[in-house]
Amino acid sequence: MRKLGAIQRKLLILLVGGISLGLAGSLRQRYKTLRAISSEWERINNDVLREAIDSLYRNKMVDLKENPDGSVKIILLDKGKQRVLDYKLENIQIKKLARWDKLWRMVLFDIPTSKKKVREALRFHLKRLGFYQYQKSVFIHPHECKNEIDFLVEFYGVRKYVRQLIVQDLDNQLYLKEIFKKLF
Repeated sequence: MRKLGAIQRKLLILLVGGISLGLAGSLRQRYKTLRAISSEWERINNDVLREAIDSLYRNKMVDLKENPDGSVKIILLDKGKQRVLDYKLENIQIKKLARWDKLWRMVLFDIPTSKKKVREALRFHLKRLGFYQYQKSVFIHPHECKNEIDFLVEFYGVRKYVRQLIVQDLDNQLYLKEIFKKLF
């Protein structure tokens, strides 16, 4: 049997829901039917979104190769362009910009408990790279670090759990500037 797509599933919900509403005798039955329709509709939206994210994740990494010197080369497809990230895990560093661009780089993650060791390893590397732990799973740095974070994320295979943000203004910016004073 062929699997139904999101649009076909939504059409069936509308059809069955309409029939159920028409046959519902009481206001209570109609309310229950509407709640069930709404719940199923939302589940379909979440399934489609999850499938799209998983597809992007699967297609993000092109190749992973360990070099003889112990460094790892990761080749990513980024907006149709190939990026090669070649680092030795224990020597990875973020380059200080000559002049700060006044943007904050935030790394947020929600790695499941089943991957606790990976979560702790990522947290360790972020601290070693000079990130400030803003919250338990939120780290911040004042300099460009996309390649370094992409490398760590692909190395540990946690792309779908990690997000990177560039933030222009924070309410505690003066405090953060004091923390990163040596980097400005």
